[in-house]
Amino acid sequence: MPAMPANIRKMLMAAALIGAAPPAFADVITDWDEKAVAIVNSMPPYNAQRIIGIVHVAMFDAVNSIERRYRPYLVQLPAPPSTSKEAAAAAAAAVVLASIDEKTASAVRDALAVNLASIPDGPAKSDGIKLGETVAAKVLEARAHDGHDAPDAYRPRTSPGVYVPTPNTAASMWPDVKPFAINSPSQFRPQPPISLASKEWATDYNEIKDYGSKSSTKRTPQQTETARFWLMVGPQAYHPLARQIAKAKQMSVSDSARFMTLVSLALNDALIAVFDAKYHYNFWRPITSIRNGDIDDNPATEREATWQPIDNTPMHPEYPCAHCILSGSVAGVIKAALGSEDIPEVAMTSPNARGVTHRFTNMTAFAEEVANARIWAGFHYRFSTRVGTDMGNRIGEHVVKNVLQPAATAGGR
Repeated sequence: MPAMPANIRKMLMAAALIGAAPPAFADVITDWDEKAVAIVNSMPPYNAQRIIGIVHVAMFDAVNSIERRYRPYLVQLPAPPSTSKEAAAAAAAAVVLASIDEKTASAVRDALAVNLASIPDGPAKSDGIKLGETVAAKVLEARAHDGHDAPDAYRPRTSPGVYVPTPNTAASMWPDVKPFAINSPSQFRPQPPISLASKEWATDYNEIKDYGSKSSTKRTPQQTETARFWLMVGPQAYHPLARQIAKAKQMSVSDSARFMTLVSLALNDALIAVFDAKYHYNFWRPITSIRNGDIDDNPATEREATWQPIDNTPMHPEYPCAHCILSGSVAGVIKAALGSEDIPEVAMTSPNARGVTHRFTNMTAFAEEVANARIWAGFHYRFSTRVGTDMGNRIGEHVVKNVLQPAATAGGR
């Protein structure tokens, strides 16, 4: 498919951003989250999530500098109590998003102007804009050298003269990216994958061989729909859920800023942790293992020479499941921050399943659907989905318990 001309893409983005501008009573945090997700949608998902994380940290620290209910993530600057939280958050988000590249900067500035027009002129507004801009600059500076732009140095494992597939791997530098809230990329690194000689390996191998094949006769139409639904990647796969919860709970600007930041921090650290584990263990994908089922020393795994998954396999090692750790991290944040895995009903759509809506009222059910989808798509073994979901839950809980604590009870980070 040919690339969309840059000028057309820019005009469409500007129209979408300005068209999405809410009335004055809408939540500025979820509004700018939606704008940010639209802007970063074409970026690699791990880079996109990093930008969204920086956006939310900047908005939170700007709003929290005014109300001071929580411990800051990075900075807490002097600000009169009358300062507009809406102006501060919008300005902070816009500064971060405008820093991506020149192609999007003007569209972001136009969207900001529309947003700010709903706020009465005066010191509260001007103080808010200045505060948001200053906080965003400090947050950007703090993340400028976090390792996200290191070159791809992945070394394919081969022997002299033997061909290996040549596309570049994804996020090979991410195991060395500075975490947002966890202590180190390897803090939640799981145990090694199960033994290829085990009964569990044979069971999981044969499950994905049967249900994850592009030509599967065992997968139901509903399972196929779910597999394709969760081919979507990046912030668009998880942020709409968090936005809907924040709105349904009628969170204040401060509480919405904190909640959305916790979700964003957990998603970022989940990505760092999962790529740490993936590149540490370098475990083979189903398309490789099933086409080599005769060399794993397990008599219960038969080779299928032409096996293929539903779609192109992601270009990074298999273990553990990235979609699972991401959905698990959101579930972990929600359970720890809101005190329950049950949520107001949210409706999710996917660009990979047009006209389909999936609804959720429970975060465990949400994470289970995502895990099953990756098996039915032919990308992940069941043991890998269990490990990924568990990692995500623990990372989400860790984030809630260690950052952005209420000011009166905040302990050491």
